Amino acid sequence: MSIRILVADDEPNQLELLTFNLVQADYEVIRAEDGRQALDMIEEHRPDLVIIDWMMPHMSGIDVCRTLRARSETRQLPIIMLSARGEEGDRTLGLDIGADDYISKPFSPRELISRVRALLRRAHPSLSDEVLEFHDLTFNQTTMEVTRGGHTVTLGPKESRLLVTLMERPGRVFSRAQLLDLVWGHGVYVEERTVDVHISRLRKALNSASEDGAVPANLIHSIRGSGYALRTPERS
Repeated sequence: MSIRILVADDEPNQLELLTFNLVQADYEVIRAEDGRQALDMIEEHRPDLVIIDWMMPHMSGIDVCRTLRARSETRQLPIIMLSARGEEGDRTLGLDIGADDYISKPFSPRELISRVRALLRRAHPSLSDEVLEFHDLTFNQTTMEVTRGGHTVTLGPKESRLLVTLMERPGRVFSRAQLLDLVWGHGVYVEERTVDVHISRLRKALNSASEDGAVPANLIHSIRGSGYALRTPERS
């Protein structure tokens, strides 16, 4: 399970320190050096959490936070604000404009990782669960066993990874490009229609999990012009 974190800081040494510690903690990291770049990368890569510095060129962390909270698609995105400004008024302002946590510089890398884990647990409880559940679907990430309505479902590796990705964030729409990055990995050249092929196989496997021949409700929705999402049932 890959959790993606965007780090935005205009200080190269600080950016390297943050990246190193997050990677050591098994997080995937993308980086930005100013506020505008951070917004562009958030829109492109859809991270699970953002760590952003208060003072940056072109656009401050405060303004980035305000912008994210004003957009419906990023309104719930977890945000940690970093700042050398440690006064109570500054911390209050950071939290009031929408940051979920505020850490003053200098800080302990160990404390930062603990804050990241705590915020991810609150924002995405399923990310820390060994067993994912949605409707009548269950995925045990320890045994890699998938069941639907109590019946075992056999999946290939890519279909399993696609299902985990969708079940970790039910309701979220993933574009084909995002699914390629999350399932096949960055820098791997695979045509986007490959996603459609594997989604079709996944749907077929999930919708065949019945002993009485009845077709179960479809859980993986195609969102026209956008991609795919795991949502409440619709009949095939």
